[in-house]
Amino acid sequence: MITSCKEDKNVAPESEEKQELPNVILLVGDDQGYPYFGFMGADYVQTPNMDKLAANGTLYTNGYVPENHCRPSLQTLMTGTLPIDYSAQVEGLITKEISNDRTIPVQDVDEWKRQFRFNAMKHFETLPRLLSKYGYRSFQGGKWWEFNYQNGGFDEGMTKGWSKEDEGKNEWFLKFMGGEGRALARATMQPVYDFVERNSDQPFFIWYAPELPHYPFDAPDKYYNLYRDQDMTESAKRYYANCTWFDDGVGELERYLKEKGEYDNTIFIYVNDNGWEQAPNQEFRSDSLRWHNGGDKGKLSMYDQSFRTPIIFSWKDRIDAKKDSINLIHSADIPATILDFIGAEIPEDYFGTSYKDHISGIQTETRTEIIGNINQMRSEEDMMGKNVEGYWIRSGQWFYSWNLTTATERLYNIVKDPNSDHDLIGDHPEIASQLKQQLSVWKASKGR
Repeated sequence: MITSCKEDKNVAPESEEKQELPNVILLVGDDQGYPYFGFMGADYVQTPNMDKLAANGTLYTNGYVPENHCRPSLQTLMTGTLPIDYSAQVEGLITKEISNDRTIPVQDVDEWKRQFRFNAMKHFETLPRLLSKYGYRSFQGGKWWEFNYQNGGFDEGMTKGWSKEDEGKNEWFLKFMGGEGRALARATMQPVYDFVERNSDQPFFIWYAPELPHYPFDAPDKYYNLYRDQDMTESAKRYYANCTWFDDGVGELERYLKEKGEYDNTIFIYVNDNGWEQAPNQEFRSDSLRWHNGGDKGKLSMYDQSFRTPIIFSWKDRIDAKKDSINLIHSADIPATILDFIGAEIPEDYFGTSYKDHISGIQTETRTEIIGNINQMRSEEDMMGKNVEGYWIRSGQWFYSWNLTTATERLYNIVKDPNSDHDLIGDHPEIASQLKQQLSVWKASKGR
């Protein structure tokens, strides 16, 4: 039987009949393109700690996030639901709240809705709230768009919110992104270490989402110098240095947990928030839009690279080392899998499903396709993007996208053409038609 009592490091180990709940650390890469890891074949990027994590656990190379930018993808990790469903639920809550609260002046309704959306996460049964029922303490550090850590159900955290006066200042958007949490790994690891010290007598969950390798690409010289003399563009050197900076933070965290005797009983899970494009020969420094957002096939695009991510599950001596380059997995499956690993009940309304059995080597079905939508896309006029309605599907070797706003459809054989260089929609109209029909059915099921 699993209990929530952690082992006292000063007494003899518990008997084999009594197991303790594992710590859980969710590592979230920020604007980390899936190709740019050593374990994904990029021998020109130095990521030794992540390489070791992948080699010692189960690596899914065909993971996907639901959106092409960060906030919706992070909401999915917290709630196990798709962004399109999360947004619909938030709007439903807004309608209900307004109908029940007659004190909101008509002229203030729009502002009231805006503030509600900032804080909507507090109305959801988030992963930290579910874990707390099993004795877990939780910590938020890094990127976090949901006003403050309490809204996510965390016990402690680095993101504290903002005041009304802050919204009129240039720095407000940085507080919206995560505020003090943005210092994690870039400037300090101490808040995480202090949290572990205070909670060593019970299982803990850590949201480790440093703003790396996200812009600004200002890695210290000890990381940049690894690339200084390499045959690649300057923007590639700067981006890869930030990738190594993230990797080093993971290594520091692992070393600390080993010192404290917590490493062996900790599950590490890795996922990106969205994709990125920065090949060694691409130079973006003179192009502000792409210097901040990467190449056109990454973040805020409708290409495979915008949504694809490696997903790693690693737990010393408990998860076998293997690489899975066939099966698809959705980032929404991560919270369901975490809950399953600790023996917790998975909510019925979760979109995500557990991959615990598959990770454990048990024959079980996995996803045969992944469908998503976008509501923002790259724009030359606006650094934050423009509003669009678009849908995409990964099915077998095919990646198909359908942008209703621009009336554009594309089809790629992503196995033979991972860079999406050759649009095959003219060669395989029957496949495109079939995938479009699947998207149409899915779209209708979401009330679109």
